[in-house]
Amino acid sequence: MINRTIVVTGASRGIGKETVLLLASNPGNRLIALSRDLELMEQHFAHLPNVFSHRFDLNDEILPQAEKIFTGIEEVNVLINNAGYLIKKPIKELTQADFQKSLRVNFLGPVELIQFLSSRMEVNGAHVVNISTMGAFQGSAKFPELAAYASSKTALCNFTEVYAEENKDRNIRMNCLCLGAVQTEMLAEAFPGYIAKISAEEMADFISDFAINKGLFFNGKIIPVSNSTP
Repeated sequence: MINRTIVVTGASRGIGKETVLLLASNPGNRLIALSRDLELMEQHFAHLPNVFSHRFDLNDEILPQAEKIFTGIEEVNVLINNAGYLIKKPIKELTQADFQKSLRVNFLGPVELIQFLSSRMEVNGAHVVNISTMGAFQGSAKFPELAAYASSKTALCNFTEVYAEENKDRNIRMNCLCLGAVQTEMLAEAFPGYIAKISAEEMADFISDFAINKGLFFNGKIIPVSNSTP
C-alpha cells in the first residue's frame, strides 16, 4: 500500500540519487525520480519497484513535461527540489546566458513545478523542501566564482519565505535547506581535489528525515545545514 508519493528532482546522481534510494527503502513510499539523465536513473533504480524514473529538464518547458509525468497521479505528499546547475566563473566572465540558465534551473523551473503540483499537494497536505546552498545564506563564508549559482539559489530562499506566508492557511508547508559542502560529483567538478566532510549519503539521510518528519515543525524557514563556521 502506498502511503506517500514523493517527488525528487536531480535524482540521477549525488544527493538526489541517495535520497531516492533511502526513501525507496520504505515500500510504503512511491518515488517519482526526475532528472535529465533517464538512463543513469534506470541503472540506479531498476531494482526498486516503487521508484518511477522520468526524464525531466528544468531548463525546458515545465508544463508539458509535468503533465505527461503526473497523469494519473492525484496526490503528492513530499516534493524535494534538489536539482541544481552550477557554473564556476569569475564574475567578469559570466554571460547573460550563464545567469539565465542558472535562474531557469535553480529558481524558475522549481517554482513552475511547485505551481503545477499545488493542487495535488493540497489533497492531504504536503511538505516542500527546497535545496539551496550556504552561498545563499546571509553572513556565511562564500566560495569564489559561484555568483550565478548562489544568486539563483538565493531567489529560491526568498520564494520559500513568501510562499509560506501567502499559503499559511493552506495545507502545504515549505522550507529551504542551505547546504554546506557535500562530497558530490558537482563539487568535485567545480573544485577538483577539495574534500568535503559530509558525504552525499549522510546529507541524503538528513534531508529524507527532514522532509518526512519535520514539516509540522517548520514553515517558511531558511535553515543552514553546515558544520562549518561562519
